Amino acid sequence: MGLVVQKYGGSSVADAEGIKRVAKRIVDAKKNGNQVVVVVSAMGDTTDELIDLAGQVSPIPAGREFDMLLTAGERISMALLAMAIKNLGHEAQSFTGSQAGVITDSVHNKARIIDVTPGRIRTALDEGNIAIVAGFQGVSQDKKDITTLGRGGSDTTAVALAAALDAEVCEIYTDVDGVFTADPRVVKKARKIDWISFEDMLELAASGSKVLLHRCVEYARRYNIPIHVRSSFSGLRGTWVSNEPQGDQKVEHAIISGVAHDVSEAKITVVGVPDKPGEAAAIFRTIANAEVNIDMVVQNVSAASTGLTDISFTLPKSEGRKAIAALERNRGTIGFESLRYDDQIAKISLVGAGMKTNPGVTAAFFEALSDAGVNIELISTSEIRISVVTRAEDVIEAVRAVHTAFGLDSDSDQAVVYGGTGR
Repeated sequence: MGLVVQKYGGSSVADAEGIKRVAKRIVDAKKNGNQVVVVVSAMGDTTDELIDLAGQVSPIPAGREFDMLLTAGERISMALLAMAIKNLGHEAQSFTGSQAGVITDSVHNKARIIDVTPGRIRTALDEGNIAIVAGFQGVSQDKKDITTLGRGGSDTTAVALAAALDAEVCEIYTDVDGVFTADPRVVKKARKIDWISFEDMLELAASGSKVLLHRCVEYARRYNIPIHVRSSFSGLRGTWVSNEPQGDQKVEHAIISGVAHDVSEAKITVVGVPDKPGEAAAIFRTIANAEVNIDMVVQNVSAASTGLTDISFTLPKSEGRKAIAALERNRGTIGFESLRYDDQIAKISLVGAGMKTNPGVTAAFFEALSDAGVNIELISTSEIRISVVTRAEDVIEAVRAVHTAFGLDSDSDQAVVYGGTGR
């Protein structure tokens, strides 16, 4: 008997009919001889609605109570799903994140998993039950407070449980048929990928691909848990994410895995920074102390006449105000002249391990953007990724141009987004 962990996103359990459809799929997996653990997200847009409601009550909700509120959505989903499974003649038990043994640090709204102690889950499985776990949540190790894991938290919960339970696979069910060579909402001719390495998937996730989040893939790579990305709306095979192709798959690694884009970032330029040792360190230590993550960094050549330079970096839009405030507080210490903030940007990334051994990829990438009339503001590269920052209004045209230029367009099948969100 194998052990399978399945995760269902909000679009898969958006209403009663969706919950019943998911319940049938879970029962089918049980009938196939598997022990089944299910991680479920909140129904549809429940989490967004709770966030809006909190904002109406308090402009800055307290972190502890905010987490307590947001975890209600997953608890509703898990209870309803357990009821639907019992209606199909199988026993199911639902568990909150804390009951499932998901132990986190104490950072509210974006906690990180420290450990998973799934004793109650194992007991439920040994008794022949299906275990339903509320995703996106855990309990802090020190204060025993309820915490939430932030964006993509249910995916991370599923992979963490799969690792702790030594599962054969972690199945991530979404509203698309797998991982595509581009966002199927933007590129209708995007092609489904049958298998992709952890390395390439990490780069796509970090570059804005919404199907899997970076933390989830990193956890899976660390514990070597194969991920099978599938749609809960169809019976298609989906995409395997692993170190090596699974089963009878014979996949020659493509030069380019895909094109990702991200419109959730902003750019800050620190103008007039003295060009001397320690200045960049002071800027980024200030940002780090404010607990803000940054992405791309570019420093201009200093002007000989003034000895001053500009440093630009990108960061999540949601962290922009916090970063600006932190830098302004340390303006006297750092010694810069002014700050510029721009949230009308987009990042476009080309990802593929084959880029390392194929000359001309960089030139073809920039030629495609040039032919599309897209201006580039920042550039960042790694061995398997090229990323650029452009104007937000150019992103759709840029993604389509690059996707076509590298021969990624599908000849016939069009990508389908069943739930309308691509997640």
